[in-house]
Amino acid sequence: MSSHSMTDQELINKYLNGSESCLEKLISRHQSRIFAYILMTVKDKALADDIFQDTFIKVINTLRGGTYKEEGKFIQWAMRIAHNLIIDHFRKAKRIPVIDVKDNDFDIFNTIKYTDDSVEHQMIMDQIYEDVRKMIEFLPPEQKEVLLMRAYQDMSFKDIAEQTEVSINTALGRMRYALINLRKLAIEKDIILTV
Repeated sequence: MSSHSMTDQELINKYLNGSESCLEKLISRHQSRIFAYILMTVKDKALADDIFQDTFIKVINTLRGGTYKEEGKFIQWAMRIAHNLIIDHFRKAKRIPVIDVKDNDFDIFNTIKYTDDSVEHQMIMDQIYEDVRKMIEFLPPEQKEVLLMRAYQDMSFKDIAEQTEVSINTALGRMRYALINLRKLAIEKDIILTV
């Protein structure tokens, strides 16, 4: 069977069994699509080249490490690696010092604002919102409830207190602890919540 008629998974298996040429075939089969995606997103050929190289270094290291489990979905997996590397690049390039939060009125959602309509900014914002949604799931139920009512339903603390049958001070306290816990989670998981 020629390498041209092999599936991606067959090429990967042969590469893992020592055939370097199968890796070259796999890369050449998908490089134009992956590079086009990166270039279209970053709009800079030198940067696209760097991210493309990093993508395939990560692909090769993962294959060699034996942790590749995306059978039959190689291109989607490789594109996801490229996408994540693009987001990492833009986060580092636009990294802003973390806000020192000492006042009780701090609201994590006030730091997340759309100020730029560029593709990369939109990608970063989508990732930040996704990260925040995931972190909210780790909060204790009563903190999560208050945070969701305040941030997503735009409810006043008076309304939250009434709906959850607690005092306004308790509702405020739960919100405060929710935000403290989100900041801790962001630090633990190395998530940047500003752009």
